[in-house]
Amino acid sequence: MNILVLGSGGREHALCWKIKQSPHAEKLYCAPGNGGTREAAENIGLDISDNDAIKGFCKERDITLVIVGPEAPLARGITDVLEGEGIKVCGPSYAAARMESSKIFAKELMGRYSIPSASFRIFDDVKKAEDHIRSAGAPVVIKADGLAGGKGVIVAGSVSEANNAVKAMLEEKVFGAAGNKIIVEECLKGEEISILALTDGTNIIPLAPSQDHKRVFEGDKGPNTGGMGAYSPVPFVDEKLFEDIRKTILQPTVDSLREEGMPYKGILYAGLMITDAGPKVLEFNARFGDPEAQVLLPGIKTDLVELLMSTAEMDLSNMTIEWDDRDRVCVVLVSAGYPGGYEKGNMIEGIQDAVNEGVLVFHAGTEARDGKPVTSGGRVLGVVGTGNGIKEAADNAYRGVEKIRFKGMYYRRDIAYRAVDQTGFGGGDLAGAR
Repeated sequence: MNILVLGSGGREHALCWKIKQSPHAEKLYCAPGNGGTREAAENIGLDISDNDAIKGFCKERDITLVIVGPEAPLARGITDVLEGEGIKVCGPSYAAARMESSKIFAKELMGRYSIPSASFRIFDDVKKAEDHIRSAGAPVVIKADGLAGGKGVIVAGSVSEANNAVKAMLEEKVFGAAGNKIIVEECLKGEEISILALTDGTNIIPLAPSQDHKRVFEGDKGPNTGGMGAYSPVPFVDEKLFEDIRKTILQPTVDSLREEGMPYKGILYAGLMITDAGPKVLEFNARFGDPEAQVLLPGIKTDLVELLMSTAEMDLSNMTIEWDDRDRVCVVLVSAGYPGGYEKGNMIEGIQDAVNEGVLVFHAGTEARDGKPVTSGGRVLGVVGTGNGIKEAADNAYRGVEKIRFKGMYYRRDIAYRAVDQTGFGGGDLAGAR
């Protein structure tokens, strides 16, 4: 079959790399793709914000299945448009994708169906929000309602910091229309994890638990980013906790959306906090995480195209996933200045040397210039190490990282430090932590 992957990040490179291994993938396209996706797919210069252009391309090239990588096309209703033409899409409808595109929608649905989450209030007025924050105290979490590139959540440690976040969103419009309304939310305490699941609107197949590192600096300090690294599996998520998450969060969420007339099919990503009172939802995403995909997809031994097509056809009842149960750690290499301003066009060297060390290297913010990779984004590459245990996987990832060079390259040297500490190897003693 002919398959189209939408997106241009590390997640999309990982998807193309995995899909290419399937005998069902006769012709694979990626729009717009990056310097790495061209190794597995044909990059197509489509504007993925243009539903009509995507529809036209799919009809012209006889596309059977579309996999939507980023959230923005889902929020623009690309699934509805393509399915109206008889094209299968692994991704939720516009209505169901509001689980990510509107935090208010998601929070209100969770409230109606008693799905555990933090207590919250909704505001569109600065003074009312400030009055509530003064009463509630800090720490407190301020969230823009709409899509903000993974940066619309501020964990405020003081009342003044919270008030500044409120003004930035509601008055200064730092996130544009995404901040027309905000959520002021209880700050949950505990360990944060991600659980992604394939769902056909009724059945769910959870993937292995993973943990993302969103803060830009070591020790989880500094501003939020799109993700500085991830690892999987998560050592403290045992079978009992995993089943609790399935029963109290994943299945009720899928059931509630179906009950409300918007069956959810695709990848449901639950960002969770494991609190003393049990798992609670921090946020939902409507697609594969990035960089979570880079540590999850290599572990799937089942044909990915069969899984995604069954999801798109809303029939996962007979599907299971076979796993390579080794550990994986992804270290993201970013351009100096990220998540703020950064240079583009810097030559990247050493990728093949890293691959020769046995790691996977997924391109994110890269493009080819005269056949050679150069930087074109904030997050540039994801280096994935595999091992029997988190420490071995982390050591292998950092060994690969040491082979790569580009001007201004920065990366966190403590990815997976919590897991290494929990498994008895001593947090912070990772190779590459220099």
